[in-house]
Amino acid sequence: MLFLNVTECSFCFSLYGHLLLKLHILKTFLIVNLFHEKLFTLLSNLKSLIPISTPFLLFKFILFCLINVIYVLDGMGNLRVTKKGIRLEGISEFLLPLYVKEIHSRKDSPLVLQSDRNVTVNARNHMGQLTGQLTVGADAVEAQCKRFEVRASEDGRVLFSADEDEITIGAEKLKVTGTEGAVFGHSVETPHIRAEPSQDLRLESPTRSLIMEAPRGVQVSAAAGDFKATCRKELHLQSTEGEIFLNADQIRLGNLPTGSFSSSSPSPSNSRQTVYELCVCPNGKLYLSPAGLGSTCQSSSNICLWS
Repeated sequence: MLFLNVTECSFCFSLYGHLLLKLHILKTFLIVNLFHEKLFTLLSNLKSLIPISTPFLLFKFILFCLINVIYVLDGMGNLRVTKKGIRLEGISEFLLPLYVKEIHSRKDSPLVLQSDRNVTVNARNHMGQLTGQLTVGADAVEAQCKRFEVRASEDGRVLFSADEDEITIGAEKLKVTGTEGAVFGHSVETPHIRAEPSQDLRLESPTRSLIMEAPRGVQVSAAAGDFKATCRKELHLQSTEGEIFLNADQIRLGNLPTGSFSSSSPSPSNSRQTVYELCVCPNGKLYLSPAGLGSTCQSSSNICLWS
């Protein structure tokens, strides 16, 4: 059922003078429901077809019959004229433009707009220019406007807004449940990236490099766990103007190569060596040399020749 506000509907009778009849309401019925063209012409020229001398009761009977014919021809359904406008119950089809101020359903019923193709809602300004459009089609729902907003029903807070410059998401949490995650063609700016509680945070580039840059520093902290950096080739720690500072109770360098003594150097007396000397090649390579009474780095420096 629909309520339609009609701007001009006059239906007047005169019992003491000539019969003056304005058929605006009947014309409205015909325009809304696209009745037969001949019947519309008949009602438009009703004053000329019915003589003035026709008795009033007979005129009412003829008019009543015509209205019933209108109802029967195209199945207009229950239609009533109220103080608020036109009340239409049942299913109605509008094949021509419908100009109304408001369309709403009953309080206990939804308002359904149905079409075999698309349902389009247009908004125009006072000059007739299109300012907004919403199209519901079989393949997509399209909205054309300067700014598109989705607001919360409780407090009216903006949950989503989009215009030509930016897209804003005002929800407390943005959740992407797809298996491939979210794909961004360009940069993403955010002050904070975190994983869900009891879940790991993983930053991965499957085929290219992963770069983290910041002009004022990059800080990586693991308050309750380990920090591991693993790579297949070289791991570079570089400071162009400062220093690399390692601060820990224990610093271990595993799998360092062990230098061997030259033929002219005396062999150590103990075959089971437990203490080694840390040596550095001119190119910065570290290696171990068995500790002795003096430095043994020079005697085992042949490892530097192969680096």
